[in-house]
Amino acid sequence: MTMNFPRRFAEHFDEEIRFFRTWMNGPRNTGAILPTSTIAARSMASLVEPASGLPVLELGPGTGVITRAILDRGVEPSNLMSVEFCAEFHARLMLDLPRVNFIHGNAFDLDTTLGENRKLEFDCVISGIPLLNFPVSDRLMLLEDLLDRLPAGRPVVQFSYGLASPVPAQSGSFEVIHHDFVMRNVPPARIWLYRRGA
Repeated sequence: MTMNFPRRFAEHFDEEIRFFRTWMNGPRNTGAILPTSTIAARSMASLVEPASGLPVLELGPGTGVITRAILDRGVEPSNLMSVEFCAEFHARLMLDLPRVNFIHGNAFDLDTTLGENRKLEFDCVISGIPLLNFPVSDRLMLLEDLLDRLPAGRPVVQFSYGLASPVPAQSGSFEVIHHDFVMRNVPPARIWLYRRGA
């Protein structure tokens, strides 16, 4: 007897297999064996302010779990720019969410990656980049670059599997806030905010 699984379950399972396969081929750039949970994604997206009218910048969308949460928050697809390093993920995202501005490129070189959009100001940054896989100096450089692209007071939102913030606090440059701890994520994840004073 053949069992008919609901389409949503089948798509979710396909996402997890695709994510795991990509992790096997490049664990440094993927960072986890499973995609971010919808609970963590919604927590991150809750910090977006669609009414600002500014575009949102997403880094490391992977299979699109956080991307969908940002859209569910009320952000228009045309007002979301999402940078993905992995060519396989990027190609699939373009098929699944064709109205979102997906860019295949390196978040650590945003001027090049964003091209003609490099001067844009964003409402916030939602990041799924596995920062702990990179040197602290690179993390600091990336964060300072991201904060330069935001209005004062608006956050860079980052999730991490470590106990401490993946970017250490710098004296006076920005503040670090622990936003959430999501047990229902594999592995459990902490969500951090980084911002400069208004």
